[in-house]
Amino acid sequence: MNELFGTLSDGTPVHRWTLERAGVRVRILSYGGIVQSLEIPDRDGRAGNVVLGFADLDGYLTHPDPYFGALVGRYANRIAGGRFPLDGVTYALAQNSGPNSLHGGGRGFDKRVWDVTPLDEGADGTYGLRLSRVSPHGEEGFPGRLEVTATYRLEADGSLAIAYEAVTDAPTVVNLTNHSYFNLGGSGNAGGHELRLAASRFTPVDEDLIPTGELAEVTDTRFDFRRARKVGGGYDHNFVLDGGVTEAARDVAELHDPTSGRVVTVATTEPGIQLYTADHLGEPFAPGDGIALETQHFPDSPNRPGFPSTVLRPGEVYRSRTVYGFATR
Repeated sequence: MNELFGTLSDGTPVHRWTLERAGVRVRILSYGGIVQSLEIPDRDGRAGNVVLGFADLDGYLTHPDPYFGALVGRYANRIAGGRFPLDGVTYALAQNSGPNSLHGGGRGFDKRVWDVTPLDEGADGTYGLRLSRVSPHGEEGFPGRLEVTATYRLEADGSLAIAYEAVTDAPTVVNLTNHSYFNLGGSGNAGGHELRLAASRFTPVDEDLIPTGELAEVTDTRFDFRRARKVGGGYDHNFVLDGGVTEAARDVAELHDPTSGRVVTVATTEPGIQLYTADHLGEPFAPGDGIALETQHFPDSPNRPGFPSTVLRPGEVYRSRTVYGFATR
């Protein structure tokens, strides 16, 4: 279902699309590729929204910085100093987090209106939306004309799969993700959720949340989520997922709310995942009201040759896939 959700100040309409399947209902906006709501049942079969968001477009325009539910790019997470070298050229990016570039700059993919094509259910079970846009050369300082698609699918079992693809006409860097904040109880603080991560290492950061370059072991630290435990707060860190980059999405995370019984699993092809416990959310939300699990390549990779590369060249295709599964126990 497609409906008008609002209009930007320049007159551009923003539409909302609703997908429903196997007891799951998700609403997606053409503005920012935002997952506005995601309704799944609790252990008693009662449906409830489990992601933070707003009822109208003005909410997203008034509170853009936390990136509620957005499709983030051209480069998710931070690039130190808003600069990076590529093939002997240093590129200067929009600096929107102190001296650093964050989530694609001041007007990244999360603040753009995407073209949306519905994918009707076919013999292969396809059911969803394909979002596309062209990011021109120089947008927010990034080189290359980038053609991007993000495909949101509700699978037959109700899981939500997001697949990204991109091609470029000049060497560039790409790192895309979804920035939904989960609260499986539907309200209140999410710090009591239990989290499991298939990550034996993490990337320590400096005072500006830029990785130091170290891949540190999680053993005997507060970063060890290899066995499920309560999340608490104080996290805005990239975890190094066991297995690195993979062709097929593999299980990497599970978030469980003991009160409602809801469970969200995360499978991805990405080598990292950012755990952000939303300690700095502003009104109308309180710190800790949501938990973001952003599948990604590592922050500041363009300045860290030892990290998995985020370089995309002409003739290559950037591909990334993340699947959110839903259950109760």
